[in-house]
Amino acid sequence: MHEDFLRRAIQLAVENVESGRGGPFGAVIVKDDVIVAEGANHVTTQNDPTAHAEVVAIREACRKLNTYELRGCEIFASCEPCPMCLSAIYWARLDSLYYAASKHDAAEAGFDDSFLYAQIPLAEQDRALPTRRLLQGEGSRPFAIWRASVNKIPY
Repeated sequence: MHEDFLRRAIQLAVENVESGRGGPFGAVIVKDDVIVAEGANHVTTQNDPTAHAEVVAIREACRKLNTYELRGCEIFASCEPCPMCLSAIYWARLDSLYYAASKHDAAEAGFDDSFLYAQIPLAEQDRALPTRRLLQGEGSRPFAIWRASVNKIPY
């Protein structure tokens, strides 16, 4: 059954390319052996650099299931997720991840995430993106309010 869900993710990726709607990536989210959401890459059609297949599927699954976490669900991706998507999968608390093509396959097709993987462990001052921390005291105020709030929903 896992292979069937993964084949659907691959089919979504193929259809996405053939239709001209976006890049060669597809994802499905499954709960209790039923597909609850599907996603394909829409970065260029939606002018949204975060509209990767996995993120699109996570957003749709959360909307359909009316929840901000996806415990009890699995994600099937046509390709090994990029760092952003992998982080989103962790944040969504999906139970497991299955994928077909590797990040190396993606790199050979022009989708090379090696730069991101290299940047993440670097100290701020060593990253290619200039980064400076400002307003440290003011920046902690929202967290103080959050900690004291009786209306917060922990996640």
